[in-house]
Amino acid sequence: MRIIPIASGKGGVGKSLVAANLSIALAQAGKRVALADLDLGASNLHLILGFDSRKPGLGAYLSNSRLGFKSVCHETEYKNLHFIPGDSEIPGLANISARQKTQLAKQLLSLEDYDYLILDLGAGTGANILDFFLLSGRGIVVTSPSLTATLNAYLFLKNAIFRLMWDSFKPKTNARALLESLRKDGASLQRAYIPEILGRVKEVDPASRSAFDMRMSKLSPRLVLNMLEDPKDAEKAQKVRRSCREYLGMDLEHLGIIYRDELQDIALSSRIPILKYKPQSLLSQAIYRIADKLISSESEEDSFLDPEYLDDSYDLADSEASMDFDSKMDYVEELLSSGALSQGELIETIRMQQYELNQIRKENQFIKAKLARALAQGFRA
Repeated sequence: MRIIPIASGKGGVGKSLVAANLSIALAQAGKRVALADLDLGASNLHLILGFDSRKPGLGAYLSNSRLGFKSVCHETEYKNLHFIPGDSEIPGLANISARQKTQLAKQLLSLEDYDYLILDLGAGTGANILDFFLLSGRGIVVTSPSLTATLNAYLFLKNAIFRLMWDSFKPKTNARALLESLRKDGASLQRAYIPEILGRVKEVDPASRSAFDMRMSKLSPRLVLNMLEDPKDAEKAQKVRRSCREYLGMDLEHLGIIYRDELQDIALSSRIPILKYKPQSLLSQAIYRIADKLISSESEEDSFLDPEYLDDSYDLADSEASMDFDSKMDYVEELLSSGALSQGELIETIRMQQYELNQIRKENQFIKAKLARALAQGFRA
């Protein structure tokens, strides 16, 4: 069984959209899929699937010791797809104990009747989210082209590596003592480069460094860039990759791009996955492409270690961005020529997009100003 945790450093980038529709695409390809909503405390994956929220989920399982795990793994209307809902209305579910987390992880890992286990994780970098993400070395990070989203995607991966360090460096070792000293000074920890820390660990505790390197060698997350507006947005993926390579000592595979599609809003309000609502839409075709890449990589488990393979994944994503944009423009021209879309409606759409772009620019300027102030304070310190 292949475990694919899907995470994001920031909410609102379409993580659950990808998790739900990717699960359906894999199931349609004949793969047996279990989809678990691990956005504990804010689970809403059932809305995207159009699933009955009254059925018991993880909250009921964790709060009732007599309830078997299989009783919260439900069939769906999609052949080959089972769904494990989250139960967000149960108080305290977002802050499960270490015992509950271990219990839940063991149950998820014991699911043997599936080809894929898709985990839809919550946004942010909480310890529980990071631990579930690290159940697999091949998780997916979903982000959008905005500055805050790409920055948070990078920070999520940085925190995941720190979490991996913490688990690799055992108590009372020199490596753990070094990490604890950095944690006491949060500013030093944020400014520290992973390769620099690991260099210091190698000096004081070679055995712990070797233990970490062994686990790190199996960690190669994948990136999905969602909500594109323009082919140039695809360049943001390379920026995330460069930051990860330079500051984290880790590379990323690019699984693909997805353009923003207003049809998704209609599908969500109707509680219908976009793959069912409009399977021929640009968004749906992008999801199918990503599913095909996952399936084709099943026989190439070690290929993610090849830098050339990773380079090719970014070149392919850039090509997809250009091709999808051309398809998007052809579709608009077709609507105009057929009369299905008036010039007034097109103008209004462009105005709304311009407004959104202006808001993003303001947000970027605000973030840049904060970064400049933080850097200035760091230099003065």
